[in-house]
Amino acid sequence: MSTIDQQFVEYIVKTLVNNPDKVTVERTIDEKGVLLELTVDAEDVGRVIGRRGVTAQSIRTLLRALGTKNDARYNLKIVNTDNGEAAHSASSTPAPSAEEAPVAEEPAGEYGEDDIEESEASDLADRTRAELAEMDDLDI
Repeated sequence: MSTIDQQFVEYIVKTLVNNPDKVTVERTIDEKGVLLELTVDAEDVGRVIGRRGVTAQSIRTLLRALGTKNDARYNLKIVNTDNGEAAHSASSTPAPSAEEAPVAEEPAGEYGEDDIEESEASDLADRTRAELAEMDDLDI
């Protein structure tokens, strides 16, 4: 029986990929939170990760919102079906193409990074609001 978080990730990913029947989500719980291991067909890994990891990061953001609602901490790991191993994909490296997309994984033990990302996103949102407010004052 799959849980709501597994169903949520499966639903999102199955709409993105060409082989939805090969999408699986394994769920494990430890002291750091809930780990969801996403496995897709090798040709769909690039679609799930997206350019520069944007799609995978968006899925993680949605999971974070679900975790807020459910008082849980989620970590999404995308597993390469070619060799079954996962490797860390640093955010500073460009995303691989669909053919060479190995694996993208959020670091399992570095949960403090989310707080930094949220504060940076908040600063960006504040700056954007200020710029939009200045544009409203313009007479065009």
